Amino acid sequence: MVEWITAPGLTAYPDAVAFMEDRAAAIAAGTAAECVWLVEHPPLYTAGTSARDEDLKDPGRFPVFPSKRGGQYTYHGPGQRVAYTMLDVGRRGQDVRRFVCDIERWVIDTLGEFGVTGERRTGRVGVWVRRPEKAPLADGTAREDKIAAVGLRLRRWVSFHGLSINVDPDLSHFDGIVPCGITGHGVTSLVDLGLPVTMADVDVALMRTFPRVFPD
Repeated sequence: MVEWITAPGLTAYPDAVAFMEDRAAAIAAGTAAECVWLVEHPPLYTAGTSARDEDLKDPGRFPVFPSKRGGQYTYHGPGQRVAYTMLDVGRRGQDVRRFVCDIERWVIDTLGEFGVTGERRTGRVGVWVRRPEKAPLADGTAREDKIAAVGLRLRRWVSFHGLSINVDPDLSHFDGIVPCGITGHGVTSLVDLGLPVTMADVDVALMRTFPRVFPD
């Protein structure tokens, strides 16, 4: 059984990392159940293992935390649901590529609960939505906005870190970085797409769709 925990208020990033590392170690040792931890953070940037200095455009804007997850720079803040997934990938097939795809599928299925079509893009991490109502890019490429980020780490076949879905964050806060090193395309949220969705609504959708992708 997977334990679900929803943290009240805003969770400090170092506290989140400490909790995840302790829980992942306990799962690997067989002394704790798998866990999905739903949090919100105060405004901050995290630098994944592939982060490039030039992608931090405004280093003094918010605290910046090095992270051992994969990926580059990302933003976390109020109005964004972060789901930290501490799951036993060992018992789920020891297939890291499939596990990442499963996390993305979980996000896509969750967005689908609100009538939003989320899509993967080769060479662009995260989950994207098409924005045909916006002007195309200078090269004629159709505009797409990122609505969810994925960044994971495995230790002893147990995952931690996870995903973030933009529910109603201040989208201007993304301006201080090049999100995940991707230029040109923008960032959106469920509310920005015109949906009156709350954090509680997203939590219900995450819990409803999880068993479709990660059956016990």
